[in-house]
Amino acid sequence: MTAVANDLKTGRGLVDETLFGSIANFVMLHDGEPLERAERIADQAIAFVAITDIVDEPMMPSDDVDKGLHAFILHTRGHHAFCYEVAGRFLHHTPASAPVAGGRPLERVTASAHALKAAGFQVFGDLWEVDGTNAAQCDSDDGRPY
Repeated sequence: MTAVANDLKTGRGLVDETLFGSIANFVMLHDGEPLERAERIADQAIAFVAITDIVDEPMMPSDDVDKGLHAFILHTRGHHAFCYEVAGRFLHHTPASAPVAGGRPLERVTASAHALKAAGFQVFGDLWEVDGTNAAQCDSDDGRPY
């Protein structure tokens, strides 16, 4: 597993580089993101999937992280194998049946970003915004930015 200098886990470190590169490339090509940003989106999406089965509250990615989540899901073989590796079962994706009035609820996205951090993952705060509000800006226990 890849770790950054401060020993935080990364989503990238949970999958092989071929799968990671393909997910990031998909985000780059289909969502028009620059490569560096596409890689960070892919990283956060993989980490999001890794913790969805261990978090008790409903999870919701930001719009940016959702791009990576959908790209990961479309890599069916890799996504399937990853689900069994991290959760022992396939983790289904259930999209909202209708658009959420007012967009994604800030509190749900914030809870997801905080859950990633609590699980020991690096959180890229700029990818966790809702209507211009940084859902991952600070942690209530110590006030430090993510």
